[in-house]
Amino acid sequence: MTQKLVIIGAGMAAGRVLDHLTDAGGDWDITLFNAEPRGTYNRIMLSPVLSGEKTFDEIVTHDDAWYADKGVATKFGVKVTEIDSAAQIVRGDDGSETAYDKLVFATGSNPFIIPMPGHDLDGVVAYRDLEDTEAMMALTEGQKAVVIGGGLLGLEAAAGMAARGVDVTVVHLMGHLMERQLDEPAGYLLRKALVDKGITVKCSANSKQILGENGKVKALQLDDGTELPCDLLCMAVGIRPSIALAQENGLAVGRGIHVDDQMRTSVENIYAVGECVEHNGDIFGLVAPLFDQAKVLAKVLQGEEAEFVNREVSTKLKVTGCDLFSAGDFADGDDREDIVFRDPARGVYKRLVLKEDKIIGAVMYGDTADGNWFYGMIKDGTDVSEMRDTLIFGPAYQGGTAEDPLSAVAALPDDAEICGCNGVCKGDIVKAINAGATDLGAIKATTKASASCGTCSGLVEQVLAVTLGDDFVMPTAEPMCGCTDLTHEDVRLLIKSKELKSMPAVMQELGWKTSCGCHVCRPALNYYLLADWPEDYIDDPQSRFINERKHANIQKDGTYSVVPRMFGGMTTPDELRAIADAADKYNVPTVHVTGGQRIDLLGVKGEDLPAIWKDLNDAGMVSGHAYAKGLRTVKTCVGKDHCRFGTQDSTGLGIKLEKALWGSWTPHKVKLAVSGCPRNCAEATCKDIGVVCVDSGYQIGVAGAAGMDVKETERLADVATEQEVMDLATAFMQIYRENAKYLDRPYKWVAKVGLDWVKEQIVDNVEERNALIERFKISQKIYQKDPWAEEAADKADQYEPIANLVLEAAE
Repeated sequence: MTQKLVIIGAGMAAGRVLDHLTDAGGDWDITLFNAEPRGTYNRIMLSPVLSGEKTFDEIVTHDDAWYADKGVATKFGVKVTEIDSAAQIVRGDDGSETAYDKLVFATGSNPFIIPMPGHDLDGVVAYRDLEDTEAMMALTEGQKAVVIGGGLLGLEAAAGMAARGVDVTVVHLMGHLMERQLDEPAGYLLRKALVDKGITVKCSANSKQILGENGKVKALQLDDGTELPCDLLCMAVGIRPSIALAQENGLAVGRGIHVDDQMRTSVENIYAVGECVEHNGDIFGLVAPLFDQAKVLAKVLQGEEAEFVNREVSTKLKVTGCDLFSAGDFADGDDREDIVFRDPARGVYKRLVLKEDKIIGAVMYGDTADGNWFYGMIKDGTDVSEMRDTLIFGPAYQGGTAEDPLSAVAALPDDAEICGCNGVCKGDIVKAINAGATDLGAIKATTKASASCGTCSGLVEQVLAVTLGDDFVMPTAEPMCGCTDLTHEDVRLLIKSKELKSMPAVMQELGWKTSCGCHVCRPALNYYLLADWPEDYIDDPQSRFINERKHANIQKDGTYSVVPRMFGGMTTPDELRAIADAADKYNVPTVHVTGGQRIDLLGVKGEDLPAIWKDLNDAGMVSGHAYAKGLRTVKTCVGKDHCRFGTQDSTGLGIKLEKALWGSWTPHKVKLAVSGCPRNCAEATCKDIGVVCVDSGYQIGVAGAAGMDVKETERLADVATEQEVMDLATAFMQIYRENAKYLDRPYKWVAKVGLDWVKEQIVDNVEERNALIERFKISQKIYQKDPWAEEAADKADQYEPIANLVLEAAE
């Protein structure tokens, strides 16, 4: 029997309840109210949105498509005004009435605003939702902001605005920052790090009033008379459970909405979850207990037995790039002793608080790798008397010597918490691994471990390593080859920074172990040098793979494949006649239409290559570079000129792109596509660069794959004009050329650097985009030429068939 469920609030706790309920497959008719005009997003990640590291769309956890797919009716932007618990009806400010069998309050919390004079001025904001974040993002470089509150939220707000060039001052009432999570020495290190980032910090400072002019904030005045000018004031001094609606409608409340172990309120068929609740006198602000509550509530709604237990949680945070960890009770006391480790050069501070040979508290700054191990001891009440002398150095040093660091992870019990954000323990991860989740991405998808803040990713990988043994390879930076200990990334960086412009210069200055390199490093070095110094370096054909040396793809019988370029997949009768004539003239045994909308002549003899190239050149055709680490094809559909569904001239745009980009050497092959409408006949959503035409313009995606790996493109940008497509595609090609590891396809490179970084460089930064385009044009002036046309007939001997050819593995 279908049950009607109404949820008020679409915060993270509500989102997790919906996840559990919809995954369980119960028969529910769900309506979701939210006063905000949007669904669930990860509030933890508002800070990266503020700093520009992420976009809001990237932190949305439940979008419109998700709600539609799960059959959840949404009332976003609708505020609930009344609960008729007798009739079991919810009334909204839009005049609607929604019946329920079960009702869930997930109203979250409200930011606390200090009722000082001026708190209602324009420009005074909290730091709670997207609107607050957008207000801070609207500040421009050089403007001033004041943040009241030196806790986590206040510091994240300060750091995010400072990253945008805003002049930020943090005002904190207490003697050191984050006093609830850190002791004074750790607070000092955090303050020092913030000051080094250009943020002014004033501790032991009491705010008196907010000054304004014409209704707009002008400055914060402290009680000592100091005035701090500001264009925006962010008040981040804490949150309070949102209980007004519950209180008005007869629910029992204290600091929060009273709930029992099953998340039931005082009114029948009404439940509460998240920051709005009070359970056994406790209220909640961290995400881990909220997710625990959501799991319990989902089970209770499904008719299963479950109870919420408020477990002690640790705090592992990354504030403005500083790693912090705290757990337990770290206050001073006569019955306690401290073990302290300091490393000033590295900015590392660790403190353990012991009582009766047991750890009762831990604070760590700068190096938090052992935090979970200490936290497990706090929870279990482990006697540490036998390891007292080496305890501070962590699990790898117990017994007086450094042991295998994975041994500490192996020793963790199954109920040891690995991911605090999502409440995932070691046993959950091990079960997922045994069920087939064998890498970090699969663990994120199946358990949500490391899917929120990501600070536990390293620990998750260690659990993978312990569980899978030799079947798991811990990601490491491998050297370029046996000739050097440097990675590809190191070599690229040094070629640029040291201005090394020849292969001997690289090998001499970077200490190559061999005199002239090997078959692995020479092709990579050749590419890096020509990409970074196109006007100075001369391409070395002998440092290329065999196909690039022969300007054709060698087949297993020693013959060759010849693929002339057909721009955008378009051809003419004259070109088709030339191809047919060449096939007859040179006895080509196989003529194949490729997936890239071209014609492949397979089985051409080596000695015939220069002649067949000349014949095709005479017909106006150039090399299709089907053998190259470079642009291969630009696949198109016919677009609006012919197709009744077409929205733009996809063929014309594809041709423009190919004519601009062909001939460019890249770390690996690159394929493009342009589809004339969202029906996507050109399969643009699995290409290295793909463009989908829509009525309003063009959707540009990058980093797709359809080979050994299959991957959908990631949205780079939506633009209105062809020129914007050309500019962004060119800039993406060049930033990939300048930064990727040799033989990494774009999707592998983007996975390493992050799409956010790419967007920051070429979408958000117009100046950098134009600079990339100019550098690409310089390279094209040198390298956009047809190798077939350059090969003279007297060189035909170099194209003789190769007996017993062994192809390089990379080909």
